[in-house]
Amino acid sequence: MSQESTPALPQRALEALTAQIAGTVCTPGDADYAREVSAFNLRSRTRSALVVAATTSDDVQAAIRFATAHGLGVGVLSTGHHPYPPNTSDGSLLITTRAMRAVHIDPATATARVEAGALWGDVVGPAQRYGLAPLNGSSAGVGVVGYTLGGGLSPVLGRAYGWAADHVRAIAVVTADGALRHVTEQSDPALFWVLRGGGSNFGVVTALEFSLFPVNTFYGGGIFHPAERAESVLHAYRQVAAQAPDELTVSVALLNFPPLPQIPELLRGRFVVHVRVAYLGADTEAEELIAPLRAVGTPLADTIGRRGYDTFAEVHQDPTEPAPYEDRSVLLTELTPGGVAAVLDRVGPASASAVTVLEIRHLAGALGREPRLPSATGARDAAFMVWGAVVGPPDVVDAGIDRMNSLLKDLTPWSTSRLYQNFTSREAVAADVFDPPVLARLRRIKQQYDLGNVFRAHNRNIPPALSPHARASTAPAQVTSRPSSDSVLVTTTQQPDSGSAGTSITR
Repeated sequence: MSQESTPALPQRALEALTAQIAGTVCTPGDADYAREVSAFNLRSRTRSALVVAATTSDDVQAAIRFATAHGLGVGVLSTGHHPYPPNTSDGSLLITTRAMRAVHIDPATATARVEAGALWGDVVGPAQRYGLAPLNGSSAGVGVVGYTLGGGLSPVLGRAYGWAADHVRAIAVVTADGALRHVTEQSDPALFWVLRGGGSNFGVVTALEFSLFPVNTFYGGGIFHPAERAESVLHAYRQVAAQAPDELTVSVALLNFPPLPQIPELLRGRFVVHVRVAYLGADTEAEELIAPLRAVGTPLADTIGRRGYDTFAEVHQDPTEPAPYEDRSVLLTELTPGGVAAVLDRVGPASASAVTVLEIRHLAGALGREPRLPSATGARDAAFMVWGAVVGPPDVVDAGIDRMNSLLKDLTPWSTSRLYQNFTSREAVAADVFDPPVLARLRRIKQQYDLGNVFRAHNRNIPPALSPHARASTAPAQVTSRPSSDSVLVTTTQQPDSGSAGTSITR
């Protein structure tokens, strides 16, 4: 630990914390600090006053108790794919979970138990030894816990089985009082509901247990079409999506590749249309369903075929190296010819757009149905998600994001008016994600478990719904609002009295 302690954190207190932690404690003056706060999104910067690189749940408990004792907000970081909301990390305590990557597969119950830092690549391989698969995302390098707490949209299994959060069975979480809780539907229904879809607003999850599914192969891959076929492909995509059974997931991406040497020569410096396919039925059935996408013409490349589930990442071919990027998204009730025209006009091959990738992903199916165990996950009323990202230096990102903002405005007539939490922009707030009744319930549960709003860093903060008594017993809140939203971000400037509701919870 560096001798350059943050002035607000006494050296003796930091030394006492370090003595309790099996992992690493570091401050901005430490050599380890930059490594610990690094994120996959290189535009994400933290200004945390203190970092605890946790290796056990005991480390997480000690860190949270220290934060509450010293009035620090708490954030958590695994891989950092999702952009940090601005100005939420200042003076906070950041808990990193990268060292906590244990995974246990139980084939008898078809479940996985993973620690907080596990990546999807850590889970898929071991699960496949038993012919089982999780509801993972498109990349092997994404963290399991953050993905699942935000809902968890699988581009292979989601339309058939639903959101990953809907299939969580148990959660180990450290709440604001420093208690490690084993949360299930039976033990604590409110906390179980809110953690599955509410993000990192209610505690630091140290382990998850969730269901696996009997899938070891699927029929899928990608078709790359040249730029001049973009309009034909998008209209064929509308046709395929309209008749798709739940077992079929098809997305399409407009890719604007820069002329970089690490990009395959076939695609380097080109605008291409990438169709992504995953089908859980027979090969012949899949070919009949996607026939309109093949009828548009001979592709540049075609990787579709029967493949092992452990090759899932080859479908989307997401980047594996950190990069600086910003993104925007919108959920749509339908994909109309007008929507397609707007996409082509703003980011199509003739638009001179700086947008690097614009994906249209089909949702619906099981993603649109209420699960057996309700959760806080939203986006069930959406049929499609449009998501765009801009990679590059600041001037390129700014130009691309301006273009994405224009596109989202054009798509407003078909928007659900909400966003999917795991694909929100850096500036998005909780009210952009949750419907008002759901957000009100989230705030009531936040009041019960985190009245002091300890978990306010690195997230789209959900402030507690303060009761009249709580408001009288706390200092005035510091409020930040955004002109385009009816929500507020609240950071209490004083911890509530020890007798206030939610500060000491026992079972």
